Amino acid sequence: MIEPDMRDRLLSEPELLLEDKDVMNALIAANERAMGSNIVDLRGIAMERMEARLERLEDTHRSVIAAAYENLAGTNQIHRAILQMLDPLSFEEFLKSLAGEVAATLRVDCIRLVLESVQPEDSPALLRKLGDVLYVAEPGFVTDYLAGGRNVPMRPVVLRQVAPDNDALYGERAGWIRSEALMRLDFGKGRLPGMLVLGAEDPHQFKPTHGTDLLAFFAGVFERTMRRWLQ
Repeated sequence: MIEPDMRDRLLSEPELLLEDKDVMNALIAANERAMGSNIVDLRGIAMERMEARLERLEDTHRSVIAAAYENLAGTNQIHRAILQMLDPLSFEEFLKSLAGEVAATLRVDCIRLVLESVQPEDSPALLRKLGDVLYVAEPGFVTDYLAGGRNVPMRPVVLRQVAPDNDALYGERAGWIRSEALMRLDFGKGRLPGMLVLGAEDPHQFKPTHGTDLLAFFAGVFERTMRRWLQ
């Protein structure tokens, strides 16, 4: 027998039972045992199916909410990096901010700006000061690097793993950069293209299956910022 106090409380607040999943499952199981094995309780079967559907729906909602929070966090991250990128008043400070606070905000281990030039050897002093960020290459380097030696359609943003022996761009850092995000830059009519490279030690940080909308937006702001330094 149920104690009088507990019985009175259950009668006054029956929703306590309805909201307790384990208690409801126990009551349904007891009811099925009381009916015997010769009777099929269609209500119990229907409830099991509804419970399974509810669990799948809850899992879907959790996944959607988690994806929304992740996207919001990524958007805030890109916005902070853009504000940091717009602060410097000189080209040298601009490039140094990329290797410092912008790289830290984006949580990458390396940032490189590739500029094509018909005479790359004409800027030795600049390369000595900013060689960790700036990479001056011959015309055609950006297209070849983005394509990876394959005949594929050119995309504005490419996410991929880095080949272990690929030291053309990373130099001494090639031994530990394992994934990269490549953003093709358009500096305007009559100018050679460029490329912004984000390198990460984590081989799974940049994967072809990841979305590229935020990086494409970041690249759009970056190339417009670069145009004022190239005037």
